[in-house]
Amino acid sequence: MNNRLPAWFRQDLPQDAAFSQMHLLSELNVNTVCKVARCPNLGRCFSQGRLTFVILGDTCTRNCRFCAVNKANTEPLGIDLDEPLRIRETVKKLGLGYVVITSVTRDDLEDGGASIFSQVIELIHALNREIKVEVLIPDFQAKDSSLQCVLDAGPDVVAHNIETVKRLYPHVRAQADYRRSQEVLRRVKELDPSLITKSSLMLGLGETEDEVREAMEDLIGAHCDILTLGQYLSPSGSHYPVKEFIAPQRFMRYKELGIILGFKAVLSGPLVRSSYQAEELYQEFNYV
Repeated sequence: MNNRLPAWFRQDLPQDAAFSQMHLLSELNVNTVCKVARCPNLGRCFSQGRLTFVILGDTCTRNCRFCAVNKANTEPLGIDLDEPLRIRETVKKLGLGYVVITSVTRDDLEDGGASIFSQVIELIHALNREIKVEVLIPDFQAKDSSLQCVLDAGPDVVAHNIETVKRLYPHVRAQADYRRSQEVLRRVKELDPSLITKSSLMLGLGETEDEVREAMEDLIGAHCDILTLGQYLSPSGSHYPVKEFIAPQRFMRYKELGIILGFKAVLSGPLVRSSYQAEELYQEFNYV
């Protein structure tokens, strides 16, 4: 297909405030999604004081075909023990009131990096308990001990992305498992029913509308509260190709379907990413 971006992807260039934040992040040596995963919303999010931190380094132990994150070679990855402290300092300097923390997948670690998630949450809450923390976690190979470690630190939202429909997992996420991801969300609710849970789907990978509905229904079955849907953009010619650009009108239909099926909040659009407008979705959930 023609990979030229449709008109609805046009965005304003980053303003001075965004460049100032990028300079601070570089100075403090912290990773964010916009840098590690090449998110297209950098200018808009930074101008609003929104960013998603990436912990556990910038190299992943899995090889998902949709993702721009660096992939591990045979070298040990290690852990940067000062990373949580630098994130706390960044949150303090930027005066953030809502913080999103995600990570690369670290299957090389016994707990999948859950203890580092816990440290970051606790350090942010030590700054100010009123700061809301959303975590976007890997599947931790469905280990209850890792999930409990993160939950014990007291996040306000726990997200885990299923990313795509079941049929496409072998082609797009060969080292992940569709049912395991559903089980992660289900177990979070079982371990702490008061927690808000969240997931995300990329569209344009070749999925059908029936498959999207099935994925939504599976997420509702796992007691997922919030859903985001966005357009997949291939990071390079060697990644999984874009099969279709989904029109904004269809994204609106998916949002309407999500609300009908029972999600408490749905954000759906071409530029939507899993942590995009995270604070607004959190507030929308609490107003339902």
